[in-house]
Amino acid sequence: MALTILHLSSLVRSPLLDGRGERVGRVEDAIVRPGGEAHPPVSGLVASIGGRELFVPIWRISKLTSEGARLEGETVNLGKFERRPGELLLARDLSSRHLINVVGARLIRANEIELACVDETWRVVGVDPSSRGVLRRILPRPLARKIGPGPIVDWESIEPFVAHVPSARMRIPYRKLARLRPAQIADLVEAASHEEGEEIIEAVGQDHELEADVFEELDPDHQREFLSSRSDEEAARLLATMAPDDAADLLADLDQERRMPVLEALPAKQQAKVRSLLSYHPETAGGLMSPDFLLLAETTSVAGALEAVRASEAPPETLSTIYASDDQGRLVGTASIVRLVKSEPDARLGDVVEPDPVTVRADADLLAIVRRMSDFNLSATPVVDNDQHVLGVVTVDDVLELLMPTGWRRDFGMTAVQE
Repeated sequence: MALTILHLSSLVRSPLLDGRGERVGRVEDAIVRPGGEAHPPVSGLVASIGGRELFVPIWRISKLTSEGARLEGETVNLGKFERRPGELLLARDLSSRHLINVVGARLIRANEIELACVDETWRVVGVDPSSRGVLRRILPRPLARKIGPGPIVDWESIEPFVAHVPSARMRIPYRKLARLRPAQIADLVEAASHEEGEEIIEAVGQDHELEADVFEELDPDHQREFLSSRSDEEAARLLATMAPDDAADLLADLDQERRMPVLEALPAKQQAKVRSLLSYHPETAGGLMSPDFLLLAETTSVAGALEAVRASEAPPETLSTIYASDDQGRLVGTASIVRLVKSEPDARLGDVVEPDPVTVRADADLLAIVRRMSDFNLSATPVVDNDQHVLGVVTVDDVLELLMPTGWRRDFGMTAVQE
């Protein structure tokens, strides 16, 4: 059975009637307490009676329509409205504000909030981001009622911003944002206001690894913006979780007086990697490379190499290729993970790798790296010194990030607000 939708804009400022149908006040807002339910129930209304804001529990309402709210019984004995922790006022807090549409990872504007009576309980069922809600608010009520429903985004896909809500202990729950990829969350942060972006970052901060992944995806301006409000210790904690090459890039973008204190606050292992990367120009192979890769002796068996892959903490993109070295630690060949899987487990790594590997020097510029990787169809290429010792690995995603124009996500509509 199709639900009968009640537009919030038609409910707000409608009459509050007593049991005999006589007007006693005006509906000002509807109250919900978001929690574990997909469609949160309306717990009550805020009504204006005699110039005072009063709380009307939903059980006191016998009828709710665009014509107004009707009270159960003939007496009016309502308490003063005081917002409780965890409550949202739909009109005051959400109407015309940005919300997160988790499906598609877009911001939408709540031009209309839709209510429906489901199993005798009034619930928030969705949001209409179209201009219909705006028209209903500005047109006279007789004309507003003629505006039909627009496209509804199911509330189950919605996450509201709550930093602006004057109610204690409220913030975006982590559970819905955790469904998104780091790049999608970064898109939301970049499309949002600073206050909204801070709220998203605070929410994902419940998972330090996800927070670091999101920071890696932010453009440099937003990285600086959100890092500037953190202490040196907080900044170091974040950088410690990031990939060393991304941490080095972000550290280099900090104000000069902050770089050394943040660097020295990093754990020793991460600090050493970041210091090494900072010695190279950021747009050379040395500046782009990841110092985390898998280099094994050529005498290692294929089975041993695969076990090393499983145990490695290197990022997946650098593990797509395994590097073999001689007894002097010099690079002698490379093998894709697919080649290893297809090889006999007892075979020596040195017997299955491709000899004469394609490499770049640490001072190679971006165009030289691109030519090299393009000519040999490489997704990753090792960076070596003059003695063929591997210093790091440049992956195709690092190269693409520099090749794409600044602000390309906005140019292609990836961070646009869905209206």
